Amino acid sequence: MKTGIELIAEERQEQIEKHGYDIDWVKYNPIYYDKGQFLQAACLLMVVGEMLITPLDYPTNWPYEDCEKMISKSPIERLAVAGALIAAEIDRLQNQ
Repeated sequence: MKTGIELIAEERQEQIEKHGYDIDWVKYNPIYYDKGQFLQAACLLMVVGEMLITPLDYPTNWPYEDCEKMISKSPIERLAVAGALIAAEIDRLQNQ
């Protein structure tokens, strides 16, 4: 069984390698990240099941389908994605 940090690191690596969301992509597409969207998405993923979530809660400019896919994951998968999004926000801030 993988540890939490291993799951988060694996998810962040997948975001980069499979989906192409590396720091350069983030840098050149600020419309998706410059209004706190990483943190908004991470918070959203942490409260799914505890609060009513609607598309109005989705991060600004993020595709509906991507958000639906994230919130439909298991609780552990959602937490791993949330952790990876927080790591992505740290990377974004360090590279401003």
